[in-house]
Amino acid sequence: MIRISTIFIAICMVLLAASLGLVLYSVAGISGSESAIVALTALTFLILYNAVSMRLRDRTDVGSQIADLSRGTADLARQVAEFGRRLAAVEGRVVSANSAGADRIQAVVGEINELGTLVKQLAASVASHDDMLASGVAAVAAASKPDPEPPKVPEPPKGMSLAAEDTGMAPTAMAPAVVAEKPAASRSEAQILATVRNAVEQNRIDIYLQPMVTLPQRKVRFYEAVTRLRDDRDEIITADHFVGIAEAAGLIGRIDHMVMLRCVQVLRRLMVRNKEVGVFCNVAAATLGDPATFAQCLDFLEANRALASSFVLEFKQATFRRLGPIETEHLAALAQRGYRFSIDHVTDLRIEPRELADRGVRFIKVPAALLLDPRQASTSDIHASDLSDLLGRFGIDLIAERIEGERAVVDLLDYDVRFGQGFLFAPPRPLRPEGASATGGASPNKAQESNGASNAPSNGSGKAAAFEGPAVEPQRTTGNAALARRAVGPG
Repeated sequence: MIRISTIFIAICMVLLAASLGLVLYSVAGISGSESAIVALTALTFLILYNAVSMRLRDRTDVGSQIADLSRGTADLARQVAEFGRRLAAVEGRVVSANSAGADRIQAVVGEINELGTLVKQLAASVASHDDMLASGVAAVAAASKPDPEPPKVPEPPKGMSLAAEDTGMAPTAMAPAVVAEKPAASRSEAQILATVRNAVEQNRIDIYLQPMVTLPQRKVRFYEAVTRLRDDRDEIITADHFVGIAEAAGLIGRIDHMVMLRCVQVLRRLMVRNKEVGVFCNVAAATLGDPATFAQCLDFLEANRALASSFVLEFKQATFRRLGPIETEHLAALAQRGYRFSIDHVTDLRIEPRELADRGVRFIKVPAALLLDPRQASTSDIHASDLSDLLGRFGIDLIAERIEGERAVVDLLDYDVRFGQGFLFAPPRPLRPEGASATGGASPNKAQESNGASNAPSNGSGKAAAFEGPAVEPQRTTGNAALARRAVGPG
């Protein structure tokens, strides 16, 4: 588009040329044609002057623009050179980083290969050591079998003499326990069922107490109530022989209810002498799953809720693994009333402590042979030496049961086991009928006060020894005395 300034200049030139022609025509007296020619000539001159001046001005502008463009190009070239230098530096750094990374990767790969070789060697050495340990344990077990030093229940002479010497108990009290399994093994299921029915109807259910001691002090902390039945001839039938038959016949609920009653009586008598003592009472899976029988047991336990902290209900590991909705509800009802649970008959170490703690389990009894078996490390989720610490994080105490030798105690101390149970400390001892009814636990106290009982005068029935002497400390003296007797020998 034509600029406004150009139009204005053209108009001015036309006016100047016309004014010049009019002036010549009017003032100078020149004719009209001549004045028009002069005006046109002036206009042409002005046009040529304007064109030449504009051309010169455009050349000046173009020169300045070219100079500016050259300066801008130079600046751009300088910036491009700077960017090129920086890009070259970055590329050099990337190349050096890649080479360094490749070197590091090669070094790491080499180390991983070396670690793989070392792990394979370690696995081979561990496998060989496990084989050596397994063979060593087998050799030790074979060598320790003929050792007659640990007191065992199946050996009547030593068992009865030790019981009589350590506890002040009459030898006749241990006689039924020694011959317990012989009559039951030769009986048929029908005979055992009839015996169980008669025992339940005539209240011939006996309670045997076996202490659980702290390690290494061997201070009695708990008692486990073991159930035995007596037939018409006063022959003893152990739980292993009658529990399955009683469950099939629907009698185990009545037996468990009667045992709970006896255990609470024993616990009340024990707590008169020692407030820290506790009693473990076994409960069958059938009792836990039977609503009618469990309701009776729950009412009884509710009435004795004040003893909940010292009365521990014990179930088998298989029972906890097969809990149904009814059993879970019954366990929750017991836990709400403050009762704690224990697990025994443990067959493997695949244990979930968090789940058990949430259900109210506070004790787990594991056989000492299972804890010390090196083959369990490959089949369980945790090494046996770490089991006590793991359970302790969830408030569960580990109890090693079936301990029969001092060597096992030393090994269990390395596993940080706090409680122990077994024939090494004391076999299950029966409550005398008069002790169970009249004193409700005098005989168990004698097991804990064995030193005082041996030093106290006896009237023939052992009642004086049951209530004489301190309640806790003499057990440690008795253990040391038994060790000294075994070290000296039978002579």
